[in-house]
Amino acid sequence: MRRRLPSLKGLQAFEAFARAGSMVRAADELCVTHGAVSRQIKALEQQLGAKLLAGPRHDLALTPAGRELAASLAAAFDRIAAGLPGAEAGEELVVSSPGTFAMKWLIPRLAGFIDANPGTQVRILEDGGAPSFGVVQAAIRLHRGAAPPGVTATPFLDHAYGPVLSPALLGAADREAALLLPRLHSETFADGWARWAEDAGVELPPPSAERSFEHNSYMIEAAAAGLGIAVTAWAFAQTDIETGRLIAPWGFRPLATRFTCLRPALASHPAADRFVLWLVAEGRRARRPPTALQ
Repeated sequence: MRRRLPSLKGLQAFEAFARAGSMVRAADELCVTHGAVSRQIKALEQQLGAKLLAGPRHDLALTPAGRELAASLAAAFDRIAAGLPGAEAGEELVVSSPGTFAMKWLIPRLAGFIDANPGTQVRILEDGGAPSFGVVQAAIRLHRGAAPPGVTATPFLDHAYGPVLSPALLGAADREAALLLPRLHSETFADGWARWAEDAGVELPPPSAERSFEHNSYMIEAAAAGLGIAVTAWAFAQTDIETGRLIAPWGFRPLATRFTCLRPALASHPAADRFVLWLVAEGRRARRPPTALQ
């Protein structure tokens, strides 16, 4: 059966814009004028009956439909390129991420990106500090506000936090009694308990004990093992809550920071561009945290 496909030129123009974020840069890549790129994308929108771009002419952004199409096109074009005679093995994408986020959120979902980009080798580096772009092409960080100079920032996942503990540890105790349990801390979020108590309007009683851990991942495992109660992010605890290893009797409270992918603004790295689009799509699909309980 013959495939009913829109104009290939339109698809190429749109995919180039989605990666470059600019009509001018997309035009340079395709060796046409930026007006030609704009016309091809408009014709594609008419063929599809969907709006792919929105916003003022000088600051166009992908619509939800545009993001979905861009991710699909990037993967499809990569597969075509990988299947051409003489195609090279592929490119490496190095992503830096805080360790707990990589372990609890990113890596469990990464198979989807790898399956859609079989020619891309993905390497994850643990890092939560200021990104040093060079070896790293994309950096996941908690971020808010304007991007640093020379960097593009793409938020993809909301951030929320709250206390979690093992169901066995809570037992028949009520929530107030649970606050007397050993209190777990992470050195990477040292003020977590104080901040949560202020946000929740809770006066914390003295705990029966306090235990500190270097990493969030250690603290979460300690909570699941029944060593105490911990304040952590929904993104870190979601899987353990859904599988019943942890419970969150107070729900989760939103934070202003968001998990964001940082990229050097002028760098050209198609796999990193596709990775950003994939993160945005995964963020939209991610389950929202249970709201804070009074």
